[in-house]
Amino acid sequence: MRGYVTKRLVIALVTLVGMSMVIFSLMRLAPGNIVDIIFESAGYVDQADKRLLERELGVDRPIPVQYARWVGELLHGDLGKSYRYDMRAWAIIKPRLPVTLELAGLALLFSILLGVPAGVISAARQNRPIDYVLRVLSLAGLSMPSFWLGMVIILLFVRSLGWMPSVTYVSPFDDLRANLWQFVVPALAVGYRSSALIMRITRSAMLEVMREDYIRTARAKGQRGTLVVWRHALKNASLPVITLIGIEFAFLIGGLVVTETVFNLPGVARYLVDAIQFRDYPVVQNLVMFIAIVVVLANLAVDLLYAWVDPRIKYGRA
Repeated sequence: MRGYVTKRLVIALVTLVGMSMVIFSLMRLAPGNIVDIIFESAGYVDQADKRLLERELGVDRPIPVQYARWVGELLHGDLGKSYRYDMRAWAIIKPRLPVTLELAGLALLFSILLGVPAGVISAARQNRPIDYVLRVLSLAGLSMPSFWLGMVIILLFVRSLGWMPSVTYVSPFDDLRANLWQFVVPALAVGYRSSALIMRITRSAMLEVMREDYIRTARAKGQRGTLVVWRHALKNASLPVITLIGIEFAFLIGGLVVTETVFNLPGVARYLVDAIQFRDYPVVQNLVMFIAIVVVLANLAVDLLYAWVDPRIKYGRA
């Protein structure tokens, strides 16, 4: 087991190093830079002042030097300074992280609670009315954009109950009930799409497992159908579902731009777009690197869960 974990950690580390190089390079290849944007907004260009600003921001140094400096600061917990706001990048990112993490966590929770049971029931009742209903609902979830569904839910709440969610962010430390009400609608809107995907993957994996000989043997021995489905079949069908859940969580962290904009949530994904437009290198690099770290850690967690769910995996060569 130790060798398996060590190998996965090395792969994760190499992946993060490669991702850091790609992120840093792509930011420098994008047309324009923060110095030009600052001077254009001021309405004049003084070459001496421009060179002084480039030296102050460090963008006049060679690319390898800038990369080494960024990685060194990152390893020491220093996320650099925002060019646009003249503040430490961490001071800007820190209050936005809990918003995105809470929204992504709630959305993933809803997607698991809705998707896994629906997939199991659909597979256990194949080609019956409940199966057709759940398949239609899953297709609807995959077809409807989450931000559009969120707006429809808001309209229904307004017309039916006369209730409107808060348009300003409420911290859970200030008012937990208001915070949860504020996040339930966007989390359901985003989680519905993920639950539809999880439901279809769970159904496909369950249908494949339920045709295996050991499932028929368990039924022949007289075990209850519910026990066979939920204890034996689901456990052996869980590997692709675990993979999808890990991927979906990583996707939610970086894919909430429109949802956070529609519901006026000051999260990381929404702010990332503004930082890209202004070529705010420290903020963009660290936000994208944060998303890359989440993706890598999610895949690492999936690999470790594989070894826990199916012990045969850790003894393999792959």
